[in-house]
Amino acid sequence: MSQVEAVNVEISVVLGRSSLPMQQLLRMGRGAVIPLDARENDEVWILANNHPVARGEIQIQDDKIAITVTRAADVYDYMAGAKNT
Repeated sequence: MSQVEAVNVEISVVLGRSSLPMQQLLRMGRGAVIPLDARENDEVWILANNHPVARGEIQIQDDKIAITVTRAADVYDYMAGAKNT
């Protein structure tokens, strides 16, 4: 195995963001719903080790969920979104 193949990369997908007071978060129980700032057809952020690398669309087929990469990520847009919520 080459050294590149031995590197682990954590991939995350961000569907949306929300900002709430800690007190409200602590009161939430199992099954609580947190509203996000995203709509049904919005692109998602694809992160590699918490760094935005691409944008994508959610694909649902039968009982499986997948993400289709649609374009490269704009890091500045990602950071601007973090400040606005």
